[in-house]
Amino acid sequence: MSENCTQMLSSAILRKIHQAMQFSPSKLLLKSGESFHGLSPSWQKESFFGEAVFTTGMTGYVESLTDPSYAGQILVFTFPLIGNYGVPEKAFWESGKIQAAGVVVGDVSLWESHWNSERSLLDWLQEEKVPLLTGADTRAIAKTLRKKGVALGAICAPNARPRNFPDPNAGHLVKQVCVSSRQVYGSGSKTILAVDCGMKENFLRHLSRYPVRIVRVPYDYDYSDEEYDGLFLSSGPGDPMVCKETIAILKKALEKKKPLFGICLGAQILALAIGAKTYKLKFGHRGQNHPCRDLEKKRCILTSQNHGYAIKEGTLPIDWKLLFTSLNDGSVEGIAHKKHPWFAVQFHPESNPGPTDAEYLFDRFYEEVAKS
Repeated sequence: MSENCTQMLSSAILRKIHQAMQFSPSKLLLKSGESFHGLSPSWQKESFFGEAVFTTGMTGYVESLTDPSYAGQILVFTFPLIGNYGVPEKAFWESGKIQAAGVVVGDVSLWESHWNSERSLLDWLQEEKVPLLTGADTRAIAKTLRKKGVALGAICAPNARPRNFPDPNAGHLVKQVCVSSRQVYGSGSKTILAVDCGMKENFLRHLSRYPVRIVRVPYDYDYSDEEYDGLFLSSGPGDPMVCKETIAILKKALEKKKPLFGICLGAQILALAIGAKTYKLKFGHRGQNHPCRDLEKKRCILTSQNHGYAIKEGTLPIDWKLLFTSLNDGSVEGIAHKKHPWFAVQFHPESNPGPTDAEYLFDRFYEEVAKS
């Protein structure tokens, strides 16, 4: 090994050792009173608030943290070691920044090892001022959230006693994460109008595989008088009932009877537009290993999921049917119109992160668009 390489390696080791020493006692405090202790980087001097939720999955922390659907949430990773393969370039992210309000892990890796890594998870979190709690008993946190439900919480100092725990769902999270103006991608004889309620970049990557022109618009953009061949409703954060403008515009758009594909929040917005109801799940579905039953094909698929709200089954109009159901709790995971080419799912068929079992749904959507 050359002298320069030895010096570079020694410098990297010293930096990691110094970084490891810059941790102080900290905790995750839930509004209900439970405390879970660990360590936080020394730059975290204040209390950081959000809704504490947990997610399963061995990989995919970069995609999860940059997913706009996690806006306002303190993300508890149940897999014990996070950060071991570092953080790749932005081309692999789901948005331009970390969207989660905080990160809780059992053990954060000081050493990242991957050919495409540009920085460590620790450095990335500090750059974006996103708080971390490591060394926490994430199993105990997940069991608490499963038993009592998702909870407002704070990552704070051991002696901190916050009086107020702001609820991110009370605000308009979709407005905070969607694009601010109309954007156009690609070209083709067919046009897909994509409503951005917190759109993941992998939606665009999938749709761009087809010979189509994609027009991306903000959640409150009135597209009811525009010409398009297919309508795509993206996922996003928060309570779907907050998206009143999106629902009202969709009601008018349905009169065109154009092919429609909704994902996650998009599915909930569609349900509200047709007169169904939604409700908040006790602890939500978040992770990459959720089994769903495909009621049309009569088979099971594994899905990537990230949602805290769901469609209330008994409220669907008679001209709609269930498309998928959860094999974990029986909740609605997909709906379709019995006559028109409209369908939506609660899970993430773009599979980033997660299994690719449901990617065929994009083909189904494009086939309908091509026929329109």
